[in-house]
Amino acid sequence: MNALKNKVQLIGNLGTTPEIIALESGKKLAKFSLATNETYKNSSGEKITDTQWHYIVAWNKTAEIIEQFLQKGSEVMIEGKLTSRSFEDNQGNKRYVTEVVCNELLMLGKK
Repeated sequence: MNALKNKVQLIGNLGTTPEIIALESGKKLAKFSLATNETYKNSSGEKITDTQWHYIVAWNKTAEIIEQFLQKGSEVMIEGKLTSRSFEDNQGNKRYVTEVVCNELLMLGKK
């Protein structure tokens, strides 16, 4: 049951080309945004699409696969966990961000 406490699964399209960062330790980090869409009809019968944006980070071998095969628009399934962190921006303001740390990646759609 512990494995189910912080688990996220998303299917969507990359909103940006992944940013790949090679660290001095030899590890790689991939960062990108993922758009998920939910479509429904409102009370007037109009089709409405609600897009949510998620920030994804992936490490090591997963980052290498992302670097090699994915680009903006690629459809993927992501499984991971939610993490939150804070940082100071250039103006000295404290900012907060929630990200999904990707543990599993499945490439969907056409090549």
